[in-house]
Amino acid sequence: MKKTSILKLNILILAPAFSAGLIFFGCGFFGRVPSSVEINGIAVGGKSPQSAVALVREAIVAELKQTGLTVVGDANEYRFTYPEISYKDNLQNLIKSVKKGKSYTAQVSYYLNGLSETVDIICNNESRQKVEPYAIFNSEGAPFTYFEGADGCTADKNKLINDIKRSLSGGFEDVRVKTETVKRQNDLRQVRYDTRRLSTFVTYFDGGNETRSHNIRLAAGTINGSILKNGEVFSFNQTVGERTAKRGFQPAKIIEKGEFVEGIGGGVCQVSTTLYNAALLCGCEICEYHPHSLSVSYVPPSCDAMVSGNYFDLKFKNVTGTTLYIRARTGKNYVAFDVYGRGDGNEYFYNSEVTGTIPAPEEITEDYTLVKDGKDGTESAGYLTVKRKGSVIKRKLVRRDKYAPIKKIVLVSDTAEEEVDKNETARNG
Repeated sequence: MKKTSILKLNILILAPAFSAGLIFFGCGFFGRVPSSVEINGIAVGGKSPQSAVALVREAIVAELKQTGLTVVGDANEYRFTYPEISYKDNLQNLIKSVKKGKSYTAQVSYYLNGLSETVDIICNNESRQKVEPYAIFNSEGAPFTYFEGADGCTADKNKLINDIKRSLSGGFEDVRVKTETVKRQNDLRQVRYDTRRLSTFVTYFDGGNETRSHNIRLAAGTINGSILKNGEVFSFNQTVGERTAKRGFQPAKIIEKGEFVEGIGGGVCQVSTTLYNAALLCGCEICEYHPHSLSVSYVPPSCDAMVSGNYFDLKFKNVTGTTLYIRARTGKNYVAFDVYGRGDGNEYFYNSEVTGTIPAPEEITEDYTLVKDGKDGTESAGYLTVKRKGSVIKRKLVRRDKYAPIKKIVLVSDTAEEEVDKNETARNG
């Protein structure tokens, strides 16, 4: 029983081998390529099929390394050879059917490994984003530096893939990356219009008052270069910060309880006042302002904007529809604010009117050191006129104010002399 099984197993193992031998014998060359056979011009006769295939493939690779594929772009040139370029052939099937004394040409097809990913990289390198004309806002020198921008371009990925395939299936001709121009939408004239000067306001001060002049320049410098986007609110106190000696502010005259007294940061209110008017004249919405208790010399009544501590602030909102750019300028005796942007297309004019006076009270003293001039108080109103294309759209009341009088103190003797003068005048008719 066992011998029969072993015999059958041996017969099963040997039968396929015998059949293969018959087939190989039938080929006529006992495992060798027939003599005088050429493939792709290479003599492979008498070699084993494996050696023949390897020999032809070595020649294909050698030629591939020498030839390669070049992709030409505007920015770079890309060179591909073996093994980046690989191939497929029919040599395994061809070698089985060759006949003595014949020449054959193998079918070879070439392809670029990772074609899609490689083309993505090339297209990214050869494409460039368009850059619209733009301006950079400067805090010193010219308000803006302007740039023309540049057109962009995009590389055609699908065409590049097809062109590479066509080249690899032909004569390995150079492939050029095709790009399409992406035009800029704007021009520099629009950028310049969007950064035109919308308003300017200047006030003057005594340049000889060094501490006050210093405070004005320091406060204005913190505001210089501010950018206010549409819808944003500007806060003077947040921008300038605390007016303290530690932050560099010095003592100068301030108004406190209806009196001019020495205080840290004197002069800063002239900066806030100047900015207030520049904001009004470019179309901003005033959210918070405070008049001084006494009228000031550097602007007409109803044109001032006092700031103090954290509780009296100047705030205005950009409602022009586009970004605003704020520049501060200071000289020996002036502070100015310029506001730039596109604006809302309107022109703004602000003026004040004195609507009444408040007589200054008088006090008599016998101490000549207390003598001082007084000043009548003022009642006033501020009006904003809005024009478009030269025509008045509206004129609106912005504010009404009262500025207290400053008490006059005179000597008793001066009062007596005045009475004598009045009586003398009355007698002389």
